[in-house]
Amino acid sequence: MDLFKVSFWKYLGILLILYTILAGFLIPVPDLPIIHESIRNLFFHVCMWFGMIFMFGTSMVYSIKYLSGFNEKHDIVASEASKTGIMFGILGLVTGMTWAKNTWGAYWVNDPLLNGAAVTMLVYSAYMVLRNSLDEEHKRAKVSAVYNIFAFVILILFLFILPKMADASLHPGKGKDATMTVKELDNTMRLVFYPAVVGWIILGFWFLNLRVRMKVLENHINSLSGN
Repeated sequence: MDLFKVSFWKYLGILLILYTILAGFLIPVPDLPIIHESIRNLFFHVCMWFGMIFMFGTSMVYSIKYLSGFNEKHDIVASEASKTGIMFGILGLVTGMTWAKNTWGAYWVNDPLLNGAAVTMLVYSAYMVLRNSLDEEHKRAKVSAVYNIFAFVILILFLFILPKMADASLHPGKGKDATMTVKELDNTMRLVFYPAVVGWIILGFWFLNLRVRMKVLENHINSLSGN
């Protein structure tokens, strides 16, 4: 967590997000069938999912670290990373549903990747419910850490493996027989897409940094007051 003490990466994140917003709406994009100008959502919807996956991955890593040493700080990071991941997941769902409405005519369709995303969000919502249902701190942290590891395995299964194995998917590159194809990104879009991915991931770690610091401070105040 020492990396969080360095400020330059925060300024880099701000610059990348500003660049994504400006360039994402201004650069010329290929006029692809069906999606047309809505392809600009690629810089937001898809990149937010990258942020979500990195947050859930960080949560899983710190759950493993907690189980190996029972350091309270590791449990805090795991919990707050999951909350940040859920936030990015909700943003990804909202932008995805908006894109789906403009592209497929409905906010939600029967698609393996969409259904997998819904399952993933339910699994991590259940993680938060589990944490809130246990009162004893050590037991809560230990049980939650074990669950969190399996939750990330489910994420990989439902977002990466099963959509690839499906007979068909509306998402490009998913399913054995995708019903919609999109050409590979041209060089202009690459100049925005890759910085956008990095920017949203940095933003996620910044939020995580703030949440962890607030939680540590809250715990310290509670310990001083005897709560």
